[in-house]
Amino acid sequence: MNPDRTETLALHGKVAAVTGAASGIGLECARAMLDAGATVFLVDRATDRLATLCAELGERAIPLTVNLLDPASVATMVPAILARAGQLDIFHANAGAYIGGDVSTGDPDAWDRMLNLNINACFRSIQAVLPHMKDRKTGDIIVTSSIAGIVPVVWEPIYTASKFAVQAFVHTVRRQIAPHGVRIGAVAPGPVVTALLDDWPKAKMEEALANGSLMQPKEVADSVMFMLTRPRNVVIRDLVILPLSVDL
Repeated sequence: MNPDRTETLALHGKVAAVTGAASGIGLECARAMLDAGATVFLVDRATDRLATLCAELGERAIPLTVNLLDPASVATMVPAILARAGQLDIFHANAGAYIGGDVSTGDPDAWDRMLNLNINACFRSIQAVLPHMKDRKTGDIIVTSSIAGIVPVVWEPIYTASKFAVQAFVHTVRRQIAPHGVRIGAVAPGPVVTALLDDWPKAKMEEALANGSLMQPKEVADSVMFMLTRPRNVVIRDLVILPLSVDL
């Protein structure tokens, strides 16, 4: 854990799992939950990276290798968590991929891979945790969505479509699981400095960094912590977070 952070212990005794936790938003959210007192399973397919991170983050950070694109691997996730911790209070479906560009010159095979992760793997992993949370009559599910799921972004139509699907899923599942005491909400950031933007043109990236139209992962993590710490009778269905200079 980062010793410079102030521990509020708002999540003391809670068990969380964060997918795509080896970097970017997932890693920063895992750090924030650890600092708040939770035990956190960092879920990713990058086994070596997870081992290194968890050794640095402390004993409440637990690596869990899962390939979210492999249904058989996803099926091992919840049993592994319950065998180690006995419960799961928070599930952050964060893993995702990004593709931008013109549809007419795009690669449909690359689209399929992104859509499988952003939509199918997200939905499957959430479905996997629901029976346990419903049985316990409590739980929080956070989904990393995007402003692109709310305002169509012209230069990323396939990514936008994937996040619109995520938004529809969150809004409908919320009404199904609310009677069981389980909450689900989407955090919808604008552009964040992560590996997902590696395919941005260099000039576009330099311009965005210079004009302040990119956020840091910690700013998203702060929003996720706000969502998780609301009273149980309140759910943050969507939390949009944007750089001040983004005109959307």
